[in-house]
Amino acid sequence: MAHTITHLFLTRILSAVLVSCMGSPALLASETHKLEGIGSEGISRSTHGASRINLPALIAELDQASPEIKAARQRWEAAKAIVPQVQTLPDPTVKLGYQRMPMREPLQGAMYGFGQEIPFPGKLRLKGEVAQREADRIEQEYVAVRLRLIARLKEAYFDLHFIHDAIEIVERNKILLMQFEKTAKSRYAVGQAAQQDVFRAQVEISRVLDRLAVLDQQKESLHAAINRLLNQPPAGPLGAPEEIQMTMLTLPLPALSQRADEFSPILQASAKGVERGEQAVALARREYYPDFDVSALGLHNDRINEHGFQVMLGIRLPLYYTTKQRQAVRQALAETTEARESLTNTRQDLLFRVKDDFVQAQRAERLVAILRDAIIPQATLALRASQSGYGVGKVDFLTLLNSLLTLQESELELHGEMVAHEKALARLEEVTGGPLTISGSPLPGDGAGMSNGAERITEGALHP
Repeated sequence: MAHTITHLFLTRILSAVLVSCMGSPALLASETHKLEGIGSEGISRSTHGASRINLPALIAELDQASPEIKAARQRWEAAKAIVPQVQTLPDPTVKLGYQRMPMREPLQGAMYGFGQEIPFPGKLRLKGEVAQREADRIEQEYVAVRLRLIARLKEAYFDLHFIHDAIEIVERNKILLMQFEKTAKSRYAVGQAAQQDVFRAQVEISRVLDRLAVLDQQKESLHAAINRLLNQPPAGPLGAPEEIQMTMLTLPLPALSQRADEFSPILQASAKGVERGEQAVALARREYYPDFDVSALGLHNDRINEHGFQVMLGIRLPLYYTTKQRQAVRQALAETTEARESLTNTRQDLLFRVKDDFVQAQRAERLVAILRDAIIPQATLALRASQSGYGVGKVDFLTLLNSLLTLQESELELHGEMVAHEKALARLEEVTGGPLTISGSPLPGDGAGMSNGAERITEGALHP
């Protein structure tokens, strides 16, 4: 009996000590701070230990290694080589023969000479114009291919940057959830919390592990996508992206639309297609005119040992013009009309893309400002209050957990909107023909890159 009383007395003393320790907000915050510091240092070491990749170097490698860019350039080179070919006269023909004519004084001897086909004046020039316009069109397609691949590379790079930031945020919160689970178990052991708090913490930890698995898969897929663009093995190693500076778009929508009208290679290629069609119509109409065939022959009469000559002019008549030349004109006119309609459709599509990417960039800038200046600071204060309240039993575990998850989702949304902004700018560069005129400075009040700026905002919530 005395042993039982002593055991109960010691149990109550130990419970009182545990309650006082776990009920102290300062101690809870201190333990959170220690674990967070350990987690952050580990993440930082893993991040800095990995090799870094930067966007300019990747773009330079893309220019040198991409087979699609190389193929597009060779198509352009091939098209340029056609121009002098079609502007040149057909190859002349050399003629050799022997003749014998049974006459009173027989004529017999060798014949030799050459012949040259001469198209009607203006045909060769028009063929050259058609080929030159086609080469110009293919050149613009080559520029469009390059800009498109650069935009895809930038989008994959920015997505990879977001994945790395998301993994860091989720890993940091996993450590906090593990501490919350430990706290819930201790409070449950002394009757200060319900068992469901422990289960809920464990569920959230499992969900974090599930999320990390998805993020790891997305990271590997983006590695493969970038390596594919760079003509590298999909399983090849790839480091972590460098910090990205979020920049503000200073060009208004009318200026961007004008840039697309004037400089978009996709639109320029369609315009060159219209010009080619117009020259093709002129060439088809010139085919109504005849071509010429000039030949000159030298003759040698073996009987009398004398030389002579023969000159002939042949005219190729467009006798079947109703089924040949006339139909060719109809074909050229139809193709030119199709090219004009395609140009109109391309222009409308480009202007839509400019407007869509412009409003997406504007939306991202507004949401970044709201998240950075309002939502995340408010979520930080809410988490601090929940930590303090849970330590003294005034706030339940669900409220504490929701505060942490709200802050986590706000951080992820902030990084996501920053990346969405940069991706919208990359697509605008693709459709407007090159780099945009941007300020090159961070958003007002954001003095660091896309990752560090958001981390400083939320740092206080995790280290009260």
